[in-house]
Amino acid sequence: MNNKNIPKTIEVKDVYKNYENGPQVVEVIKGISLEIYKSEVVTIMGPSGVGKSTLLHIIGALDLPSSGQVLIAGEDLLKLHNDEVARFRNKAIGFVFQFHHLLPEFTLYENVILPAMMHEPLTAEKEEYAKYLIEEVGLSHRLEHKPSELSGGEQQRVAVARALMNKPEVLLADEPTGNLDNRNSEVLYNLLLNLNQKLKQTLVIVTHDEHMTSRANRIILLDDGRVAKQSQGTLSKEL
Repeated sequence: MNNKNIPKTIEVKDVYKNYENGPQVVEVIKGISLEIYKSEVVTIMGPSGVGKSTLLHIIGALDLPSSGQVLIAGEDLLKLHNDEVARFRNKAIGFVFQFHHLLPEFTLYENVILPAMMHEPLTAEKEEYAKYLIEEVGLSHRLEHKPSELSGGEQQRVAVARALMNKPEVLLADEPTGNLDNRNSEVLYNLLLNLNQKLKQTLVIVTHDEHMTSRANRIILLDDGRVAKQSQGTLSKEL
């Protein structure tokens, strides 16, 4: 992959994250710096406890670093006030977690369109885009179904559509296939890659699944809170 002249979507600059545990200070992230480019697919891997999810949460403005700087599409997240962070996160960043976190009382369609109703009025254009995303994840025939009427794989596909509802710059996925069997894991990962190609969002995935890990433009290996290695994945599309 050639990154020449491609805009940087994510910039992580000398980020540290510490937690206090009684009198002890536990260092989780130890001076990580990264640049991730527009529409790039990046997987982050490493043993449990090395800071993968913590790093993803910091990039997604769900957690604050102890020091350092994080920029998303040029916006310095640490310079935003709490309400500004929430608004920016809702608009610019989509999340897919290991657990789908769908609202059980709402239909599939209502779960997907909900992020578009958080800070702005609902429009016909947004309603059509929600239906488009639901069709893209292969569930247009289940619009009025509740989460309890869907399989685990279908629920996770709904979570992907919901994460993309506000056309975010960045899609962050934290072990998105962790609760799925091999077949549904393959379906979901192919879906993420296909949507990345169509919609051109930057995609960052934390995963333990080695089969999935290699299918990226770039693989980042974390060890002991630091970047131990970066390598090229098998996804060879030109960005």
